[in-house]
Formats: sequence, C-alpha cells, structure tokens
Amino acid sequence: MSEQFDVVIIGGGPGGYVAAIRAAQLGLKTACVDAFIGKDGKPALGGTCLNIGCIPSKALLDSSRQFHNLTHLFKDHGISADNARIDVPAMVARKDKIVKQFTGGITSLFKASKGNPVTAIAGFGTLHPGKVVRIKGHDGKEAEITGKHIILAAGSKPIELPFAKFDNVRILDNAGALDISAVPKRLGVIGAGVIGLELGSVWRRLGSEVTILEALPDFLAAADADIAKAAAREFKKQGLDIKLGAKVSKAEIKGEEVHLTYADDKGEQSLVVDKLLVAVGRRAATDGLLAEGTGVKLSPRGVIEVDGHCATGVEGVWAIGDCVRGPMLAHKASEEGIAVAELIAGLPGHVNLDTVPWVIYTEPEIAWVGKTEKECKDAGIPVKVGTFPFAAIGRAVAMNEPAGLVKVVAHAETDRILGLHLCGANVSEMVHEGVVAMEFHGSAEDLARICHAHPTMSEAIHEAALAVDKRAIHKAN
Repeated sequence: MSEQFDVVIIGGGPGGYVAAIRAAQLGLKTACVDAFIGKDGKPALGGTCLNIGCIPSKALLDSSRQFHNLTHLFKDHGISADNARIDVPAMVARKDKIVKQFTGGITSLFKASKGNPVTAIAGFGTLHPGKVVRIKGHDGKEAEITGKHIILAAGSKPIELPFAKFDNVRILDNAGALDISAVPKRLGVIGAGVIGLELGSVWRRLGSEVTILEALPDFLAAADADIAKAAAREFKKQGLDIKLGAKVSKAEIKGEEVHLTYADDKGEQSLVVDKLLVAVGRRAATDGLLAEGTGVKLSPRGVIEVDGHCATGVEGVWAIGDCVRGPMLAHKASEEGIAVAELIAGLPGHVNLDTVPWVIYTEPEIAWVGKTEKECKDAGIPVKVGTFPFAAIGRAVAMNEPAGLVKVVAHAETDRILGLHLCGANVSEMVHEGVVAMEFHGSAEDLARICHAHPTMSEAIHEAALAVDKRAIHKAN
C-alpha cells in the first residue's frame, strides 16, 4: 500500500517548495516531488528560479555590473583601474556556489519545518486518478504515494523555435546562456523580453557585441510607454543593438558561427553571430504531468485551468505558479503556494494578481505594478498621471545614477492609484511602495502626503505623486 500524505506537491520550485514549507508549518504531513537535477548530477530543489533562472542570472548581472562600473563609470568618482580584466570561469563558479547555497538551504528548511519535516522525493511525478502520484526516479525505479490534497507546481520551460533547436553550445536557452565559458565576440538574442534583455546585458557589459531581434514593432509592449522609451534610450547608450519588427526565419550553424535570416521593414536581412540566445518566452511544463482520467483540464496551450483560488475543479487538486494563468513570476508562484496551503488548512488564502509587481533587472532596472496609462485608456478608465525624473533627485545624481523616471497613474475622479511605473537604479526595491498603496486602495494624495526621507531615490515617487495634481516641488509643472 502506498504511503499517504495530507499534501503531495509535484514540483519543487518557488511555488512548490514554499507551499510545502507552509503546509508543514500548519501541521500537515507533506511530500514534495521534484525532478530537477543540478549541474553536479544530484537532485536540486528550487526549480528553474534557483537553479537556472532568477538567482544565477542575478549573480551574473551583479558581477557584470561591477566589471562595467569599474571599467566605465568609476573614473567619474576619481577611481582608476587600468588593465582590468574579467575571469569568466571564476564568475560562473561564483554563480554556481550561490546556487548550491540556496538549493541546499531548501533541503535544510524542509528538515527543520517546526518538527514536521517535509518529505522530499527526487523523481518525475505524474498524477493519476484518485490523487495517486506515481514517481519515476532518476535511477529508473518507480514509487507511488497518495495525498488527500495534491498541489501541481510543475513550472515552465523555454519555448524552442523549430528552426533553432537548443544545443547549448551555439544555440542557447536561458540555462546555456548562464554557463558561457568565455565572452562571445558576437551574441545574438531572439526576443527583447525579460530574459533576453537581462542576459544580453550581462554579456554586453563584458564586451560582447549584442544584437537583439524582437518580432514586435514596439519595445517592451507590456511596460508603460514612457518607461519603455526611457529604458530603450539607456540601452542604446550601452551599445545594445535592439532591432524591432525583426522576424527571424532561419538559424543555421556553420562551423563556429550561427547564421541568421530575418525580415524587417527593409526586407530580408542576415546576421552572423558566435552564439545565439533564444528567449521568446516560456510555456507550462505540463507534459507527462497528468495521466488519463484525472479530470484536471488543460488549455490548448497546456496551461492547467484553475479558478481564482487555484482550484482545478477536481476535489482536492490544486495548481499554482507558471503552469496556471497569470504572470510567470517566482514571487507570484510563492504567494499562490502559501495561499493554497492555507486554504487546505481551512484558513483564508488569496492572491491579488492585479498587484503582483514586475521587475526587469537591467541597468537601469525596470519595475511596475498595476495598469499602464494605455491600458487604462483602452479600458475607458479616466486617468491623470504624474512623472518625475531621477535626474532631479539629489541621491540619484550623487550616486551617478540619474537615468530614468517614476510615473504614477491614478483614477481621474477618485485619485485611486492604478499603477506605479519606474525605470532607474534600484527600482526593484521601490516598486513595493506602489504594491502596498494599491493593496490598501491608496490614492496619489496618500503617497504625496507621506514624508519620504531625504536624500533617497524614493523621493521620486513622492514627487511623481505630487505631480499627479501638478504640484511637484522640484520640477516645473
């Protein structure tokens, strides 16, 4: 007879492992099944985010930022560093050390969960009818467990183009782009989204000639237009060559080069690079997750269908994170994991998808929460907006980080904040001021009346809120 748990979670990423810890905290007997294998060939909890996504990419972004600042910006501070060089293998090794630290940390958290440890099971889990989970281990052995409740947290995987298959030697996915052993002379990127911009920035800072091909005619269409325009201006200064409306049709490996064919408004074009990163998006990793007869429904795109509380419609079966509707963001998955664990325990649990913050960790950073000005106008919502540039903020100029701006979008009649949009240094830490304000139905006037410390970057939020009613202090209204 298979071992029975109160909760069985399939997937150990930021949705699954967080759900497991919270369920154990609530006294539920919990198992977490995960198939991820680390670079050392051993099981590694944390999913894409900790192993080949959020954490390692930020490690490389910081290393490359330090090098770029040393070689380009420190002279403005009176600091000279002649003949500086980058040791790429050492940089990658640092990244790997950080990954191992955090994935191992999850294992420790599982063992220490308030005297009710989470059982971690390595292998690929498939849900069968009756809330039975069959696990195929990495050694080929099979096991079976059952759960009163099942949480599907399978995550996502990169979309592969039919004419550009990943080999992670010349044509790379996000994982391959994190393990390049030397700075490529020429790096091509298909897709100007989060992954393309972040990893393209890493290698551009280290000296690679980076060309980003984006099929859409607009840059960062998901972001507010004013923010996207400010970011594009800075990326151009940094030497990122972003070509919009560029639809790639062919990628051929010829020797040690990748030959690309794409079309834009000038007709057919060609590009030759040493390595190609394909970053055109991700899709739910639900292949093989569900056996016949579970009753769990998938959309035509393989996304698990759930209601507003992450319930699948099959009693006791839930789904969270990248494999369900909503943004594919680690923090969104984690919050859903906590909410579902609490719902299972009889507590209230809910995630407001309208206040999930977005961040792109480029230089400058881009962050936002809520609706853009265009989204409001397209929906017929009357708005008023206030903007304020970091160039007028004393702390930003003192830090030599004057690029970008803050934009507040508020309802024209009620003054309720509908969106906060930022482009600048460290705005990933500042966007949460908007999240909190929106969660509490705050107004632009509320932000304008809050005393912000001086000198800080966050004063730009204060001034932008004042600018909503044309009373900013440090710029002409």
